[in-house]
Amino acid sequence: MKKTLLLHSLIATVLLLSSCKNKQNDNNVLGEPDIIPVKISPVSMLEVPDHIGATGLISTEDEARYSFKIGGVISRIFVEEGQSFKKGQLLATLNSTEISAGLAQSSLGVEKAQRDYARAVNLYKDSVFTLEQLQNTKTALDVAEKAREATAFNERYSKIYATSDGFVSKKIANEGEVIAPGMPVLLVNSTQQLNSYTLKVGVTDREWTICRPGQMAKVTLDGYAGKTFDAVVYRKSQAADGEAGSFQIELKLKLNSVRPAVGMFGKAEIATSQGENVMVIPYGSLVEADGNKGFVFTTIGANKVKKIPVTISRFDNQQVYLKNRLEGIDQIVISNSAYLNEQSIIKIIR
Repeated sequence: MKKTLLLHSLIATVLLLSSCKNKQNDNNVLGEPDIIPVKISPVSMLEVPDHIGATGLISTEDEARYSFKIGGVISRIFVEEGQSFKKGQLLATLNSTEISAGLAQSSLGVEKAQRDYARAVNLYKDSVFTLEQLQNTKTALDVAEKAREATAFNERYSKIYATSDGFVSKKIANEGEVIAPGMPVLLVNSTQQLNSYTLKVGVTDREWTICRPGQMAKVTLDGYAGKTFDAVVYRKSQAADGEAGSFQIELKLKLNSVRPAVGMFGKAEIATSQGENVMVIPYGSLVEADGNKGFVFTTIGANKVKKIPVTISRFDNQQVYLKNRLEGIDQIVISNSAYLNEQSIIKIIR
């Protein structure tokens, strides 16, 4: 019996000490509840333009893969990677030995067909050849002439000429290589005009929907720190990128005298001209932010607070833009929010 009473006494003592400890944590050294000073601010609505932020790589409006129409051995490549060229400039040639032999052979075939046809005409006049035989020799002559035209056409395209001003972004083949018909030799970018540079960016489904050709944008390039370039939405793809899963928007850049390298990284802010009325709160009012979710505190009476969930739309340098309005909330706590919970006692300071 004495052991039972002693055990009950020990349990009661432990519970009492625990209660006193918790009470001490909730109170200050004078035994009074802690009062947390806070500042409050009325919630505000702000009319802001809807901007789309996107990143991408610099390219040019026209890209081309130059190749030979026929196969053969590459004799000369007259340009290197990064080198600029002018319209009409000779860029590469094939070894002409086989091509010249083929052209000579087709010319000899035409000469033989011409002799055969002339002989057939005389024999037909002497009634030795029939009309069918004369027509057959004429057809053979026509076939030989067309074969020579085809060979001459291929001979002209055994050389690569620039179709516009530009530069070589990549040299795919080298001199001495045996190359098949149509296989790329040079990857080139056209720079016919300074405004031919573009920034290709990826956007989401919603952003693609509200983008329109002609909308203005501001672009910054990592290679040109401190400079901002004007741009305009040039065109947008009608299919998603198979690898990235995003939709591609092309911005035509106004670079003046600047000539950036193809592949340079750029950031764009596209103005969609679709203003929206959103609720804005200061950074200091937001607590427990995780992704696009977070919380704010609003006041209840003169000394209590309540925790309210919010959905974040986006940030800027000073403010947080909310996706949804805080219905029935006219003011929020903007300081010391990190020290608050719904049991806290506050004092509003000005």
